[in-house]
Amino acid sequence: MYKGSCLCGAAKFEVSGALETTDACHCNQCRKWTGHFLASAEVSRDSLSIYGSENLSWHHSSEKVRRGFCSKCGSSLFFDPLDTDKHHWIGISLGAFDTPTGTNLGQHIFVAEKGDYYEITDGLPQNDH
Repeated sequence: MYKGSCLCGAAKFEVSGALETTDACHCNQCRKWTGHFLASAEVSRDSLSIYGSENLSWHHSSEKVRRGFCSKCGSSLFFDPLDTDKHHWIGISLGAFDTPTGTNLGQHIFVAEKGDYYEITDGLPQNDH
């Protein structure tokens, strides 16, 4: 069981299954949403329980995805693809986990859009998209 929350604790979550794919997304939207890049883990929708959902706000950043954040403190929490037939997962910000995750980043994505103020030098796979 993995547990996590936003900065103020108004929105909490538990994950009963595995943390699947992990990545760091460097796209313009993720950088603006988080202030840097989004490090996240994909989890099965069925394994996620959210508490305090009345404190979540959702921003539809495109026709394909919405992003969930705490409406009280602004913490970036969830990356939610809207095509649930194709995407049986939801992304959770790794920084929001309270418990150790026991995982490592697997790859960097959208590196063609990364900020000019940092370099990626950890040796992980890098994908332009």
